[in-house]
Amino acid sequence: MNQPVSFERWDLYDADRCLTGESHIRGQQIPDGRYHIAVHVWIYNSKGQFLISQRAASRPVYPLFWETTGGSVTQGEDSLTGAIREAMEEVGVTLDSAQGRLLESRRRDHYRDFLDIWIFPCNDGPHLDRAETPDEVADCRWMTPEEIGALCDAGKFVHSKQEFFDLILPASHG
Repeated sequence: MNQPVSFERWDLYDADRCLTGESHIRGQQIPDGRYHIAVHVWIYNSKGQFLISQRAASRPVYPLFWETTGGSVTQGEDSLTGAIREAMEEVGVTLDSAQGRLLESRRRDHYRDFLDIWIFPCNDGPHLDRAETPDEVADCRWMTPEEIGALCDAGKFVHSKQEFFDLILPASHG
């Protein structure tokens, strides 16, 4: 028996981040002048480590590269809700919405999105028992800034080293 195919839907926004009332199905081309919201979710512990995940080998872009948690905000969600959902889906962590801080929001015309960068503290306990999306995430680990820098230098980290050291690391200290 065939199961119905589930399509991820996104709300669409104009260039000023005003909700248009239109929606979009992931994988289709986003219309000109329209954007969706994406999130990066940086999670740190009291030891100064960050929870980093490795993309699954089956991912079409950057397979087996390391990255922070993130993804697209789905239809009806706001950025914070999407960030919390992505953390649970990808690395099995329940985040406290009251502790999240939005560090930066920027429009990226190339991706046709607004990228919101969030940071959350998290307790040091073992979380990584089971992510809901094993087809997306191969592994996840707590890493020091030095380990993340080494991955960046080796060309094995998706995000910008400069962004991590200029924006994320300082925010985790206060």
